[in-house]
Amino acid sequence: MMSDVLIRALSDHGPWALMVFFLLYRDLQKDQATRAVLDKNTQILVEMTTMIRERLPRGGRI
Repeated sequence: MMSDVLIRALSDHGPWALMVFFLLYRDLQKDQATRAVLDKNTQILVEMTTMIRERLPRGGRI
């Protein structure tokens, strides 16, 4: 299905269509890489927050 759309676009519009699909694909890859980094940073921040909370005194209670 997707290959049919790509072949039809290439036959109608030439290399411009291929460039557009390539740029959209690269943009998707960049978005996925950014999301992966943000997810990892969030995980690290949650772990750091948990460690800090475990070490803080509990409001003066013994």
